[in-house]
Amino acid sequence: MSTVPLRLPSLSAPPAGVPLRAPVHPGRFLERQYLVPLAINQTRAAELLGVSRRRVNELVMGHRAMSPDTALRCALAFGTGADFWLHLQAQWDCYHAWRALRRQALRCGGVLPPAPRTCAAAEAA
Repeated sequence: MSTVPLRLPSLSAPPAGVPLRAPVHPGRFLERQYLVPLAINQTRAAELLGVSRRRVNELVMGHRAMSPDTALRCALAFGTGADFWLHLQAQWDCYHAWRALRRQALRCGGVLPPAPRTCAAAEAA
């Protein structure tokens, strides 16, 4: 099965569902909207969430994604829904994936580059 490159209609604006501006990282949001106002330091947050201090620090610094496990723990600790935290992560991921894909497409003359093949996809082909 051959793939024909797909020419993108417009690279100036992201598709629906992708934020126009960089969204706040869920860890930064956690820090600014919950930890700082409640005067909770990262050590105490780690205790509340039942995770390591390193995990909290990496999340707050934007070096770790909000996993479903962490989203559930934040939901329980702060009275929110797990989907709220996962939505923040999805917005972050979509925005940065769009930027990377757009950058690649612009380098290829506006043609959508092929998706990287996973091991399962390579074995099936």
